[in-house]
Amino acid sequence: MPPGELWTIGELAGRAGVTVKTVRFYSDQGLLPAAHRSTGGHRRYGPGALDRLRTIRSLRALGLGVADVARVLREDDDTGCGPDGLPAGGALEDAVAGRLREVGSRLAALRWQQTALRLLHDCDPGERAERLRLLGAVCATDAPPSTAAMARFWRRWLPPRMPAPVTARVVDLAVPHPPDDPTPEQALAFARLHAFVSGDCTGRSGSGQPAAHRAGAGHRHAVLYQGLEEAYDLAAPHLRAGRAPCPGDALDCFVAAYAASQRVADTGAFRRGLHATLAADPRIDHYWDLVARVTGPAHPTPGAAHAWLTAALV
Repeated sequence: MPPGELWTIGELAGRAGVTVKTVRFYSDQGLLPAAHRSTGGHRRYGPGALDRLRTIRSLRALGLGVADVARVLREDDDTGCGPDGLPAGGALEDAVAGRLREVGSRLAALRWQQTALRLLHDCDPGERAERLRLLGAVCATDAPPSTAAMARFWRRWLPPRMPAPVTARVVDLAVPHPPDDPTPEQALAFARLHAFVSGDCTGRSGSGQPAAHRAGAGHRHAVLYQGLEEAYDLAAPHLRAGRAPCPGDALDCFVAAYAASQRVADTGAFRRGLHATLAADPRIDHYWDLVARVTGPAHPTPGAAHAWLTAALV
């Protein structure tokens, strides 16, 4: 282009291989400002318009929204380009990172849909209605399955008035994160887990509260749950190795959590009474069995650790 020459909107569109409507849209959005207007009010574009239009089209082809493209170009105008010819600031990096997260979430959702469809396709006709109901409740079009129902289940089950950070930590440990690329067994277990926590648990085994949660028991719930997390961590290697319940650091930490929460000493009599109490407590074995199917044997569940430690008290 000779110095001082300007292109009409049609000439710019022709050189870029796009329609006039596309150029006009980006101009109206402020992404492609005209260098000049003719006496008749027609847009005229300068030498940098073609490169800018190509940058816009590349960013849009990768799925960046108009607002993200505008931020990238605005930073380009303010700071200039780097040695590679791309905007030198952080707006492009941030926009690409955000888009990567969006694409990852959509891919995970598609993998869940694919697995759900395979489960429906491969099952016996008599199972199809139940599987359709279970899987349809957890699969979404644009995101992996939600764990909100499980989080609500645990917030209802945990003692009231426990410090929020402790409750959040317990919920985080108890609620399994859906795998991005589930096996059919994992997907079906997760769907059944969602159905279990979403249903009415009244009168079912596992719906009651353990003794440590009951009002008037005098237990310091935050102290108990913080100690239990450490005990479960210590028990996890034994569970992974398939060892039978046994005394040791994990059991001592487990008992210490209950003793400290009740402000009593760890004695033989306390241990015998604790075993009797825990053995009589309501259990949610079905929940933990389904969680184990979702997470796999490499990640022992808190429920499995609790059962192992209770058995070790004998």
